Amino acid sequence: MFIAERHEKIMERLKAEGRITVKELSRDFAVTEDCVRKDLKALEKDGHLKRTYGGAVWSEDYPLLRDVVDRREINSEKKAAIAEAALPLIKENETIFLDVSTTNIRLAKLLVQASRRLVVVSNMIDILQILSAGSRITAIGTGGTMVSTVNGFLGAETVDFIGRYSFDRAFLGTCGLEVTEGAITTLGAEDGLTKRAALRSSRHNYLVMENDKFYFNDSYKFAHFDEIDGIITDRAPNGAVVRALKAAGVTLYTGRA
Repeated sequence: MFIAERHEKIMERLKAEGRITVKELSRDFAVTEDCVRKDLKALEKDGHLKRTYGGAVWSEDYPLLRDVVDRREINSEKKAAIAEAALPLIKENETIFLDVSTTNIRLAKLLVQASRRLVVVSNMIDILQILSAGSRITAIGTGGTMVSTVNGFLGAETVDFIGRYSFDRAFLGTCGLEVTEGAITTLGAEDGLTKRAALRSSRHNYLVMENDKFYFNDSYKFAHFDEIDGIITDRAPNGAVVRALKAAGVTLYTGRA
């Protein structure tokens, strides 16, 4: 098979599946993994895909919608499954933090339905509006600089406010993981520093994220695997990622989408 033909078939599969792995392509095309990596590097250089840990994702998919407000209805079933898996971790009379996250919007709805006595701090307007309907929930907004793309608060004032609290649990969004470095990423410093403030103020920290984000990372590293207790996701990642998380003491919680 000529290189151009192989590249064409790689892109056909990527557009159909959204994500591909070096190991699978090596097996299916009967070429070495080094050969596949060179293919992916060439395709990335031409702007067709983005290489990730162990494979690649279609560049038009990630990050397809960087603004949180545009992602509310994307992967709705997966987010619902993640929120349902997170709910049992939250106990009566706890103080928790819900980060800017479309999955946390789903979790906020479940908390209102569960009618638990809680104090919930959040920097996202959508979440605070939902929590206001819960008669047994004390909802507290962080304040700070309003950022329209996340419909919430970020910046120095937000970080300062979060630092005044002691949370039992924090549920944090992420744009993806850098598995080779054991790093957790987001799209910029303001969001990253806000997440880091919550991380420092909480006894137990969890990521809420769809499975696809195990294979993608963004520009700002705000934490490392050994700083979190668990990852709540819709489907377990591949074996290499599972081993890296286990080595760092991270527990996987998996919902059913």
